[in-house]
Amino acid sequence: MKKLGLIDKIIFIFNSLLGTALLLSYLLAFIPPKSFPLLSVLSLGVPVLILVNLGFMVYWIIRLKRQFLLSFIVLLIGYNYVSSLYQFSSNTQTSEEEISIMSYNVRMFNTYDWTDEENIPERITDFIKEKDPDILLTQEHTVDETNLKEIYPYHFVHRKGRNSEFGSAIFSKFPIIEQYSVDFPHNGNNNAIYADIVVKTDTLRIYNVHFQSLNVKPEIDNLRKEDSKKLLGRIGQGFGMQQEQAEMMMKKVRESSRKTIIAGDFNNTAFSYIYEFINDERFKDAFLESGEGFGQTFKLNYFPLRIDFMLFDAGIQINSFERFKNEYSDHYPVMTRFKI
Repeated sequence: MKKLGLIDKIIFIFNSLLGTALLLSYLLAFIPPKSFPLLSVLSLGVPVLILVNLGFMVYWIIRLKRQFLLSFIVLLIGYNYVSSLYQFSSNTQTSEEEISIMSYNVRMFNTYDWTDEENIPERITDFIKEKDPDILLTQEHTVDETNLKEIYPYHFVHRKGRNSEFGSAIFSKFPIIEQYSVDFPHNGNNNAIYADIVVKTDTLRIYNVHFQSLNVKPEIDNLRKEDSKKLLGRIGQGFGMQQEQAEMMMKKVRESSRKTIIAGDFNNTAFSYIYEFINDERFKDAFLESGEGFGQTFKLNYFPLRIDFMLFDAGIQINSFERFKNEYSDHYPVMTRFKI
């Protein structure tokens, strides 16, 4: 510090504060949201803290100052978090008899005209036909909006109740021999469904999950207009509900020894307790295995938010992972090709 000029000293003070904040944020993934709801909200800021500390590190390297070690060490300690934010190159391969699975929050096929674009149900259907996944998972699925049932001979479409606006669906080219819904107790439409799908001599258990929504609108300007206390309170409460929902689903997951895939809209990030709780040693994240870039799946302006995940049993070979940036929903669809 003695050899630094006044401006550099001020910058290093901020660097120290934000480096410490990032170091402490690594612990948030292990703190149950129901215990400290508002504290769990800070996990949403982890990507920003990572990028800021990268900026500090580059600044000090350019200045040829050893102060770069502060952010470097903090980022090194949290290497798994940094890699969860950005993948530099995709690790892809191909194999015979590989299977493709797509997850897509379709935002009720534009039932409430959130976009002025026309023919959204038809566009989504055409997109799915083009990519031709063997298994399709949709969230916020409204009934009879598309002809997907005509494309896929096997399907499980479920809503929690008659008055539910939307539900979740699993469409398959392979036979479904069992299906079930973990209906979360909270008010709303969220649930987790699964289907046991027979692929030749194997049976896969496919979970399609849609955890509690945080009701965050994609436009940053809308967030600025909201009362910050109410916004933080709502997000914290939502995280607490997600914890209970994740515990319910994972209890069901652990009852079965079938090869399992968990995919869908987590409404939370890879830096959260929810993700850490589900993505235990049994599973691996398809984006981390074969993805590239930020892997943004939710259209929040200026912020690369990845909240849609595909987690595979460790015994399943992941060949490729893709994120498709189309404008038919507030989520981007993701697809993985894999081999059992």
